[in-house]
Amino acid sequence: MDKNARIFVAGHRGLVGSAIVRHLQSEGFTNLALAGRDTLDLRNQSHVSDFFDGHRPEYVFLAAAKVGGILANSTHPAEFLADNLAIQNNVIDAAYRHEARKLLFLGSSCIYPKFAEQPIREESLLTGPLETTNEWYAIAKIAGIKMCQAYRKQYGFSAISLMPTNLYGPGDNFDLQSSHVLPALMRRFHEAAVAGSEEVVLWGTGTPRREFLHVEDLAEAALFLMREYDSPEILNVGTGLDLTIRELAETIQRVTGFKGRIGFDTSKPDGTPRKLLDVSRVQGLGWKARIPLERGIEETYRWYLARAASA
Repeated sequence: MDKNARIFVAGHRGLVGSAIVRHLQSEGFTNLALAGRDTLDLRNQSHVSDFFDGHRPEYVFLAAAKVGGILANSTHPAEFLADNLAIQNNVIDAAYRHEARKLLFLGSSCIYPKFAEQPIREESLLTGPLETTNEWYAIAKIAGIKMCQAYRKQYGFSAISLMPTNLYGPGDNFDLQSSHVLPALMRRFHEAAVAGSEEVVLWGTGTPRREFLHVEDLAEAALFLMREYDSPEILNVGTGLDLTIRELAETIQRVTGFKGRIGFDTSKPDGTPRKLLDVSRVQGLGWKARIPLERGIEETYRWYLARAASA
């Protein structure tokens, strides 16, 4: 990738997209095509086509998506399916038709079967039923993977697909109605600490195991693989380490300084029992995550406090 290459980061204001932009800028890439929702609706095919007509990006990072946790997925299934399908279809097709040199599609570890063998290898895709609490989002992401593979097979278009594990970091969404588990817990423990609450009650049993990757590590992986990888096979991107939701909660409790109890509402769903990615393939290419979880949570909490103070 030449430092003057025209690069489009779709979703540049989101958690992942903003991290990719920071990494590109830190490495000296200056010719970035960036457009927010206020000027470019990625769900609108003609808007996307017009944008590609005007900017002719050579490289495309497709980080735009409608995302959320169990509650958001359960209450807005149509939007999670339709919006993500539209975004993916429009950007991938426009990138091909406007002769982009390469596209990187960001999927999700939720594409894998609920009871996939652990750690989950890339070959587990489509070998079993999905977790029902986020199947709409997962199906959209699977369609994105297959679209990249189909455009490569039929047209020779260079499109690669990365499957990141659960992400977190500065720029995350802390809205309790739509956020993922780590930022939601961080906000709840922070507010409980400030209020002097005696207990924080969490959904489920606390026993499911999850893997978490700092978004700066993912951004580094995205740039590395845009340069070094060109194959139809999907690639897992994660740390290769997991912990229980209870252990995650206890870590966030330490970081936020909450002194009360942690309780669990076992009438609420747990989601997938375990979701640990096999990252041997990406590590074999020369990339490995660098940021330990507790350090990353501390950094994210400092960002959250600074944001709250300036609000």
